Amino acid sequence: MRILFICTHNRCRSILSEAITNHSHGDLIEARSAGSQPSGVVHPLSLKYLAEIGVPISGLKSQSWDEFESFSPDLVITVCDSAANEVCPAWFGDSVRIHWGLKDPSKLEGDETQIKQAFMDCIDIIKIRADALAKLAPRNLSGDALRQAVNDLIT
Repeated sequence: MRILFICTHNRCRSILSEAITNHSHGDLIEARSAGSQPSGVVHPLSLKYLAEIGVPISGLKSQSWDEFESFSPDLVITVCDSAANEVCPAWFGDSVRIHWGLKDPSKLEGDETQIKQAFMDCIDIIKIRADALAKLAPRNLSGDALRQAVNDLIT
């Protein structure tokens, strides 16, 4: 299964989703991430906390969804509220599009402990969702069946 995680700036939540999914389930899922208006820089705390939990950070970068025209994802998952309302490129074609909103830990203001906890909470949610996606991957679902199965994961 090929998944493209989208967040407007592709610097935190979509990057976390890509890295965790590939690390945990790269044998079943090929995950990538992109943004409609990429910042060009991965948030440093995204990299810090991924490394801290043992997820490789090499090669992670903030990039435009335009760079994935040939990727042909089976599933496009938006992970932030603003990306949910983006008009996706026509080349996404038959890709199933789902919105899985996540709170943005990079925007939290507080002490180091609070910020770390926000990142870890987000990471924990992503791990649960990645595990659920891995259970779906061998079923080779598409279209409405895939959409329903993925929506059922978070309801």
